[in-house]
Amino acid sequence: MRLSPAPKQPAKSILERSVGQKPGSLSVSRDALAPRLFLVSFDHDYYEAVEFTDYDALLEAFRSAPHARHWIDVRGYGNVPLLERIMADFQIHPLQMEDVINDYQRPKVEEGPNGLFIVSRMIAFLPDHTLDDDQLSIFTGDNYVLTFQSDYEDCLDTLRERIRVGKGSIRKKPVMYLAYAMLDVTLDYYFPAMAQLGEYAEELEDCLFEKPSKQLLSQILELKRVVVKIRRIVWPERDKINEILRMDESVVPHDLKIYFKDLYDHAVQLMDLIDNYRETTSSLTDLYLSNVSNRMNEVMKVLTIISTIFIPLSFIVGIYGMNFSRENPDGSTNPLNMPELYQPYGYVTLLGIMGIIVAGMLYYFYRKGWLTNQ
Repeated sequence: MRLSPAPKQPAKSILERSVGQKPGSLSVSRDALAPRLFLVSFDHDYYEAVEFTDYDALLEAFRSAPHARHWIDVRGYGNVPLLERIMADFQIHPLQMEDVINDYQRPKVEEGPNGLFIVSRMIAFLPDHTLDDDQLSIFTGDNYVLTFQSDYEDCLDTLRERIRVGKGSIRKKPVMYLAYAMLDVTLDYYFPAMAQLGEYAEELEDCLFEKPSKQLLSQILELKRVVVKIRRIVWPERDKINEILRMDESVVPHDLKIYFKDLYDHAVQLMDLIDNYRETTSSLTDLYLSNVSNRMNEVMKVLTIISTIFIPLSFIVGIYGMNFSRENPDGSTNPLNMPELYQPYGYVTLLGIMGIIVAGMLYYFYRKGWLTNQ
């Protein structure tokens, strides 16, 4: 997960999955990162964090300290044999490991023989106004938490620092508390993402009043898609936490459920926020269409006024363009045929009359308020 603007790797599409493959088969994308292995071991008065290049060395360090609590952090999926070894050593079901590798699962929780399998999603609203959405897969055991993620960067550095300095209760409470802390930090990062999304929505609203454009409409629709995506993430996140709260005390101790209850409250707050933003983005679309309609009405008003002004002028010009002759070939006159054609000041007089008509109409339109926004 990238918390700063960085080149984003192509997201794995659902369409890339092999159709008809055996359930539990492990297949990774071609651009999957090579795994990096981290082990954080801690206790009341003990702490050690090491990055291993050899899985056997990590496994030996893990097994050599059975009384400590461990966080085994695997980042990157680009080594299927290694993942198969981890799956065998920690008794992970092939279907669960398949969910890890596929890297897009809705937030959920499942009970396993050793503990829980939890899927969460880490999000960040990037400066280019797109959503960075990565999966965090968590397996809990008697004295360990095993996590998987496809990227090298995540939002858990603050948690690592808390473990390092011994801040809070992480190094004192059961290992399930570490799993809770991961979910808590992950969910906490939703709030700044939502705040940035709200600021961006306000910027778009300001731009709507200044100069609505098709590009602005596309930005609003893209923001709407982001809001819908976040809602699809937050909704099952809330259901997942609610399911944890209903689990037996042998799985989730009673004294830890109060922390998950607080986490549930955060998820409910996020649901309220995302519903508000969904209404905001819908209102932005309506506001854009309304502004475009108002601008079109202004244009039509100007064109209608111009057309209305030229109607009497065209009528007058049409009359004097009929070319009925005043004199006959034999020299006699037709008294009803445009005597003004032979007036010395007829042309100037007619222009003056037409000018007076235009001025009178403009004055009338002004008194009616049609030339202003009143």
